[in-house]
Amino acid sequence: MAVNVAVEQQGNSPKASPSSRPFSGFERLVAWRYLRSRRKEASISVIAGFSLVGIMLGVAALIIVMAVMNGFRAELFKQILGFNGHVVVQPIDSPLNDYAELAKKFAAVPGVTMALPLVEGETLASGRGGSGTGALVRGIRAEDMTKLKTVSDHIVSGDIVGFASGQGVLVGTRLARQLGLTVGDQITLTAPDGDVTPFGVNPRVKAYTISGLFEVGMSEYDSSVVFMPLEESQLFFNAEGIVEKIELFVSNPDDVDELRPKIEAAAGRQVFLTDWRQVNETFFSALQVERNTMFMILTLIVLVAALNIISGLIMLVKDKGSDIAILRTMGATSGAIMRIFFMTGAAIGVVGTFAGVLLGVLVCLNIESIRQFFSWISGTVIFNPEVYFLSKLPAQMNMSETVSVVVMALTLSFLATIFPAWRASRLDPVQALRYE
Repeated sequence: MAVNVAVEQQGNSPKASPSSRPFSGFERLVAWRYLRSRRKEASISVIAGFSLVGIMLGVAALIIVMAVMNGFRAELFKQILGFNGHVVVQPIDSPLNDYAELAKKFAAVPGVTMALPLVEGETLASGRGGSGTGALVRGIRAEDMTKLKTVSDHIVSGDIVGFASGQGVLVGTRLARQLGLTVGDQITLTAPDGDVTPFGVNPRVKAYTISGLFEVGMSEYDSSVVFMPLEESQLFFNAEGIVEKIELFVSNPDDVDELRPKIEAAAGRQVFLTDWRQVNETFFSALQVERNTMFMILTLIVLVAALNIISGLIMLVKDKGSDIAILRTMGATSGAIMRIFFMTGAAIGVVGTFAGVLLGVLVCLNIESIRQFFSWISGTVIFNPEVYFLSKLPAQMNMSETVSVVVMALTLSFLATIFPAWRASRLDPVQALRYE
């Protein structure tokens, strides 16, 4: 009887209900009261807490992983393209015995910043104790070495004076450490293509003084490359007067297709051109596939947390059935009830999302210190450079990706609140109060 009177009064009241204005202060107040923990609603508060923490960790994990993978890609891109040419010119019909003139012509092409004639070959490098390992010898002119800033600006011990005089070689730090060598020591190189004798081909063995050690930060190069003066490398590999290839560095690596006709015209002969995309296509494609896969997998964390919002709100709707009925009898519309529970669930998603962004940014800004700390705690090398190629863990946040993660997390959170809020708005106040 009281319920019928309340409903009748609601219909005859000339005043506007307190919830007539969407997202009014009254609706926000009720939504906030439903978020606060009470003893009899402990289970609901626990679910809401887990939902918030899940969204926070999911968003933070997405931001951190994407930033680290972006950092890996950027560092690898920088190191690979800073160490190797963007376009490689190789001969077809005749050897490159006019490499000096060709290098000048290529360097004069607009968009080409540097042309390096190279002699390259695999050798066996050995040190004091007789232990050996494979090494890649790159013969380069002394004046070109000073232009190759990726190496010349990262000499950590010694200098390039001995290299420039043709009396020494430059060795990667990891390779020197593996062989037990340092500046001033002799490194012995053995070339498989040696001198032809009546008894067959004898491998060519020669010792060179180490004039400097370089560290570019990519273990693949620091542990295997030896730079040798061009003239000496031509003698060592039986390639007097010729080079194997000419590597070209361009101002914009993405413009190599436009530069191809100009480079071919400057060559004035038949040459075979290979650009950095062809050489590293498989590698960078694998990185992109891995990056997209990790994004989809980590998105599941946010999705599971959003599903927890659904279960928490459904339990809250059942627990607040009588409160909803009273609000309806006092003049609250079904739209107001839906907005109240929508704000309740959305608040969990919004707070969790922005807390995750803050956590992710803090971790990305201190990623290398965190790596070193956990390496010290565990006593192991986390992200071993021998496996991951880089000597430190990079992180590079991308604003558009971060915004995409935030939008995705907020969208999932808002979608998760729609069904429980709709159920709350459809609750019949008479039926809810009848069984109280």
